[in-house]
Amino acid sequence: MNTYWLEHAWLGDRVESGVVVDLVPPDAPGPVPADEELGDGTRAPGPVPPGHLLAVRTGVPAPPPGAVRLPGLTLPGLANAHSHAFHRALRATVQVGSGTFWTWRETMYRFAAALTPDSYHALARAVYAEMALAGITAVGEFHYLHHQPDGRPYDNPNAMGEALIAAAADAGIRLTLLDTAYLSSGFGAAPDRHQRRFSDSTADAWAERVSLLRGDSHTLIGAAVHSVRAVPAGQLATVADFARHRDAPLHVHLSEQRAENEACLAATGRTPTQLLADHGVLGPRTTGVHNTHLTDEDITLIGTSGTGTCMCPTTERDLADGIGPAPRLQRAGSPLSLGSDSHAVIDLFEEARALELNERLRTRTRGHWTAAALLRAATADGHAALGRPEAGTLAPGAPADLTTLALDTVRTAGAPPLLGAETAVFAASAADVTHVLVGGRVIVRDGVHVRLPGTGRALAEAVAAVRDGGGR
Repeated sequence: MNTYWLEHAWLGDRVESGVVVDLVPPDAPGPVPADEELGDGTRAPGPVPPGHLLAVRTGVPAPPPGAVRLPGLTLPGLANAHSHAFHRALRATVQVGSGTFWTWRETMYRFAAALTPDSYHALARAVYAEMALAGITAVGEFHYLHHQPDGRPYDNPNAMGEALIAAAADAGIRLTLLDTAYLSSGFGAAPDRHQRRFSDSTADAWAERVSLLRGDSHTLIGAAVHSVRAVPAGQLATVADFARHRDAPLHVHLSEQRAENEACLAATGRTPTQLLADHGVLGPRTTGVHNTHLTDEDITLIGTSGTGTCMCPTTERDLADGIGPAPRLQRAGSPLSLGSDSHAVIDLFEEARALELNERLRTRTRGHWTAAALLRAATADGHAALGRPEAGTLAPGAPADLTTLALDTVRTAGAPPLLGAETAVFAASAADVTHVLVGGRVIVRDGVHVRLPGTGRALAEAVAAVRDGGGR
């Protein structure tokens, strides 16, 4: 048994001081049996698998003998519910001059064309290490770079997806690979030259390829519809059925741009949300990403179906998409999660803060969410959106995924520890993360990634390789 003493811990509805967590070591030979007696008289809720929390005890004023001390505020590991790892190479590059979402997309295509399985692995490994340094223990990778740039499959048709799986394993974080169907460039249009490597031609061919992917203890295989413009209406059900038969998460870019809504209405007479509902895509395993430009009926369809909403406020601001109706969606029944999407920054504390502050700007009123509610979006509800409903909590039986924030930095110092949730959401940044555990293994110690200590250098080298390739 491994034991950690948490100076302060957020337990979902409150901050407690002096919390001890016992966990089954990640290399233990097997689960701890139910009702095994522990030395202090508490009982395990077992059987508890290796790398999971065995017991959580509050009111312990000092570290027990042999316990590892984690000063500051410890949270459940954060969940980044929407990522495009290769977009990290665009940081700063796409901030030169002005432009629109559509001109930004042209730059993105140029970088996408430069990637190979090897360069994608190197870039994603560094990006996932950056996420770990930001306190993220699980990521949903919205993956559509499937084939060679000319559209021909690799000898291994999942070479690019397997590069991402290996990258997450190297970086030590959990991955939900949301393998994405991307079949057309618009309603009734074939993929353009930039998009050939994204396309499997048909949803049936996409499903055949994805069925060859295998998950493991740190990897889940999910599915995604890139958007209603990228998957013909008659093939949406194939993707939805694939996810449903595997009880897998299903994500979709939804109403990010008004132009997409207008094109969908012109082609089908339906809004994107209505079209997804017609073809069985909505539901409690599904998460709509962005959900920005919605009608009242759209909001009702999303909420009553239990479809989730992943907001990516930094990207939505960066691309001038707009501010989505997150409070109305949540009131309608849509759980909220958060993503860093294009990785203009990787900081879920900033994303949580922006969700509230954007809404304050839009409505000119304060207090749409409590700090605890925003942390739930960044933890438990984010993990649930990625197919891990057992994660995102500091409770017996949950995965031993922990993120610790320093409370004595220039950003976090001064507030009482009992306001730790407010400090985390409204003051802290990714730079304040000191320790991260994933499945009981230490991934970040004292602000340094233990597997990739030169993360900044690795990022610079990986981005340069893609940038130089993209310039050819």
